[in-house]
Amino acid sequence: MILKSVDSRVGPSFSLSNRIARVAWGIVHSLLFTPIPRVAHKWRSFLLKLFGADIGIGVHVYPRVKIWAPWNLCIGNYAGVANGVNLYSIERITLGERCVVSQGALLCTGSHDFNDPSFQLTAESVAIGADAWVCSEAFLCPGVTIAPGAMVGARSVVTRNLSDAWTIYAGMPARKFSVRTRPGENK
Repeated sequence: MILKSVDSRVGPSFSLSNRIARVAWGIVHSLLFTPIPRVAHKWRSFLLKLFGADIGIGVHVYPRVKIWAPWNLCIGNYAGVANGVNLYSIERITLGERCVVSQGALLCTGSHDFNDPSFQLTAESVAIGADAWVCSEAFLCPGVTIAPGAMVGARSVVTRNLSDAWTIYAGMPARKFSVRTRPGENK
């Protein structure tokens, strides 16, 4: 999808068809996604599916979620994405079943090769496992995977894969902090 060998400072990084699709999505997002009441989750899921997203059942995407390209989005059953989340989906973003992405979090799939003279745009997918929780204002770098049940603390910066399930990570960069109790497990 990213055009190669293009100086991103002087020319487009994406094909004309991609740019037209994003303009169309921007219009729909502004007119039919954002102004609709918070409880209209099925309507927003319908619009996302219309633009190529893979959306499970019972998904709650709130009206002020910013989505760069819905066709690069896969959200599992009963997942929730809160107001103020930015899904910068140049590449695939996958949210597992029942995961939660809290207010103001940024899931970023794009960056630039700062050593390339043309400042080439790059992209890597982001994946969040089932039952994971990305807390408020956390930042996930391109290419990271969050293990099932893991929790990323508020305002944490995730620069690498967090591969231990049911573990709490926090800080900048995010590091193992504690463990989470699995549902049904005795405390």
